Amino acid sequence: QVHLVESGGGLVQAGDSLRLSCAASGGSFSTYNMAWFRQTPGKEREFVARISWTDTTTYADSMKGRFTISRDNAKKTVYLQMNSLKPEDTAVYCCAGGLGTVRYAYWGQGTQVTVSS
Repeated sequence: QVHLVESGGGLVQAGDSLRLSCAASGGSFSTYNMAWFRQTPGKEREFVARISWTDTTTYADSMKGRFTISRDNAKKTVYLQMNSLKPEDTAVYCCAGGLGTVRYAYWGQGTQVTVSS
């Protein structure tokens, strides 16, 4: 069984940076594609970024240039570096992983990011 735990969220001001972490336990982390999603109340879950098991990265258009996804297979951890944060980035950020690239088998509980103006 794979267990994902996010950390690093918090309350920041517009323009600040945060780095989120997602630590995995169990499974074969190095073979998984990993991704970050975010969700706000009343809205659908939104794709943020993805990193494949071969380190290929993909970003949602609104995050390009501001967010960076990376992974450390030795630590079984995926990161999301978020710079120049905006109030509209406020959301619960969840990591996901699995062998697929669209549907993910494993999900974390999420970490809250709040950006004040």
